Amino acid sequence: MEFEFILVDPEVEKFVALVQLNRPKELNALNRQLMTELRDAFQLLDANEHVRVIVLTGNEKAFAAGADIKEMADASSIEMVNRDQFAIWDQIKKTKKPVIAAVSGFALGGGCELMMHCDLIVASETAKIGQPEIKIGVMPGAGGTQRLTRSIGKALAMEMILTGRFITAQEALNAGLINRVVPVELYLQETINWAKEIAALSPVALKFAKEAVLEAFNSSLDEGLLFERKNFYLLFSSEDQKEGMNAFIEKRKAEFKGK
Repeated sequence: MEFEFILVDPEVEKFVALVQLNRPKELNALNRQLMTELRDAFQLLDANEHVRVIVLTGNEKAFAAGADIKEMADASSIEMVNRDQFAIWDQIKKTKKPVIAAVSGFALGGGCELMMHCDLIVASETAKIGQPEIKIGVMPGAGGTQRLTRSIGKALAMEMILTGRFITAQEALNAGLINRVVPVELYLQETINWAKEIAALSPVALKFAKEAVLEAFNSSLDEGLLFERKNFYLLFSSEDQKEGMNAFIEKRKAEFKGK
């Protein structure tokens, strides 16, 4: 897989793929080509049976400092509607395998929104997270008002979106937006190590469990419980379920095959 604005290692560890945003001079600003490449890479990795977990990262200075403003500054409303740039984001959201973000430096605007598209988030102590679109006369458009509010609540989401204030990694952890904060020199390796642990589990169960958690954002409690129950029962048709339960009974390590 060769791209211009991202780097892809389909096996940085066994069953773990690494995708790196690679526009360092622009602080990984998310232009349309980069997002198209990211969508294409995720679709390829999602279909690759040798990949069970995807790690998404930028560099130490910036995960992504926002959208590429030069692409939008002179556009009209009709041009933006016809461009439909967020359709690509919707396709990225459909990735079935777990995606872990390794975040350092700036995760702003679209960078924050892309981070929130991931299932788990590890941040370095230097991470600065925000939705500062209000400072350039617009607002979040790739899910920032919705995902941020669902993650951290109305009060802090309003503060971040209406003032453009950045929060630190520790504030994000305290608010429940991210999972872990680690020293900057360790953030990527810690994320890869965590991905490796998850990748040793049943790929079938991982997909079904991720799907069920995400359903909680789109359904009532009763609807979500029915969805969860359906996925739970379906897993009893998998070889991984038989292997996992028998390994537990036999007190040995399970060897999952994703079947």
